[in-house]
Amino acid sequence: MTDLTNLTVAQIRDGHRAGDFSAVEVAEAFNANVAAAKALNAFIVETPEQALGAAKQADADRAAGTLKPLSGVPIGMKDLFATKGVQTTAASHMLEGFVPRYESTVSQKLWDAGAGMLGKLNLDQFAMGSSNETSFFGNVISPWKRNDGGNAALAPGGSSGGSSAAIAARLCPAATGTDTGGSIRQPAAFTGISGIKPTYGRCSRWGIVAFASSLDQAGPMARDVRDCAIMLQNMAGFDPKDATSLDLPVPNWEAALSSDLKGKKVGIPREYRLEGIDPDIDAMWDAGIAMLKDAGAEVVEISLPHTKYALPAYYIIAPAEASSNLARYDGVRYGLRDLPQGAGLQDMYAATRAEGFGPEVKRRIMIGTYVLSAGFYDAYYTQAQKVRTLISRDFSAAFERCDVILAPTAPSAAFGLGEKTADPLSMYLNDVFAVPASLAGLPAMSVPAALNREGLPLGLQIIGKAFDEQGVLNAGLAIEERAGFTARAEKWW
Repeated sequence: MTDLTNLTVAQIRDGHRAGDFSAVEVAEAFNANVAAAKALNAFIVETPEQALGAAKQADADRAAGTLKPLSGVPIGMKDLFATKGVQTTAASHMLEGFVPRYESTVSQKLWDAGAGMLGKLNLDQFAMGSSNETSFFGNVISPWKRNDGGNAALAPGGSSGGSSAAIAARLCPAATGTDTGGSIRQPAAFTGISGIKPTYGRCSRWGIVAFASSLDQAGPMARDVRDCAIMLQNMAGFDPKDATSLDLPVPNWEAALSSDLKGKKVGIPREYRLEGIDPDIDAMWDAGIAMLKDAGAEVVEISLPHTKYALPAYYIIAPAEASSNLARYDGVRYGLRDLPQGAGLQDMYAATRAEGFGPEVKRRIMIGTYVLSAGFYDAYYTQAQKVRTLISRDFSAAFERCDVILAPTAPSAAFGLGEKTADPLSMYLNDVFAVPASLAGLPAMSVPAALNREGLPLGLQIIGKAFDEQGVLNAGLAIEERAGFTARAEKWW
């Protein structure tokens, strides 16, 4: 019998509808993989009964002829999305044991579409990190290994590292992620899967633990482009509970998928050609350009002159918003409370936040508080917002000459766990190609395109115009078909 965990979302959906297998069989197969892969530490909470419950309902719906878009498809949920009755922690001690009485809008949409939940996926604490090493519940380990025979554990990327590792290891066919400065795209590239950050506002932020509100955006991660389109269709949509939600219809992205790019122009930003970059990255990029030409696209060179300021602007704006958002965790209303003997209110605040937040979260709160302080607000935060506007204008000018932009997703393949933890700046540089699209609120996708000399996945990034997820998905499909990326991590866990 076919290993059901090797099937994509589309294959599970269509096979279940055709009666090739039951939804319960699918759920049991993925539940078994989750239980057998604890060494990866991809899940904070496992919910096998919820996956089975949704599967039984899917089988009943098939018998009744009332199937839903994702009936029979079990997924993983990043533990940043509030799930009613299931612990939601943001991978932080601060929220350990917190069980919401409500459901996030995105997760509710997925359950309404018939999906089941295999569990809550690990992440960097409060989504702050690029390697999934800041989680209070321990780091996630990538299922990939270098081909040099070494046993060093690799980072799955961050912050959505639990999602990327689980998909790559066949623990779930798809998962939710969130992207603030690359946290869907970079882990997708590190683990050889696909992931798309839609236009800011496409997916509701209501019920998602906030990091940086003007940047956070939910999106899907999956094995291929079609699965991302299917997932995104069932995640997106207007939400009156979210003031930043786009009041736009949700297109049928799957139905409109096409790898024919005739008449389309692809921009290649000269500023992304970084000195000293891994030659494997440049070679993959050049191969990607050839793939899109083969799909019928015309390639043009473009300029994004303020690119070099994107990373420093991001690491002012994001920590500033984080310091504001995380002020709510004070030990009074919910979450952790540390109340030393005889302590006053200020002592409780200090003790709770000292114990509840990890080093990276504290670092970003301190940076954010500093740049928002009266003496430095104009010098740092205001300037960073001006730079953000200039970056958005760069993209607007570039899109007058092209339809999508092609670039690497990350400056390297996956690195070893512990390699960059002592050097935060080196870690932050992992987002150098991903951050500009986030600052501009544009849709951007990572698609696996090649293996490097060590046998590790590399991803290509497609950035599109606002609201043009279709153009991004179509270019991603063109790369997917021509790259023929079928490599997967060999099971060692």
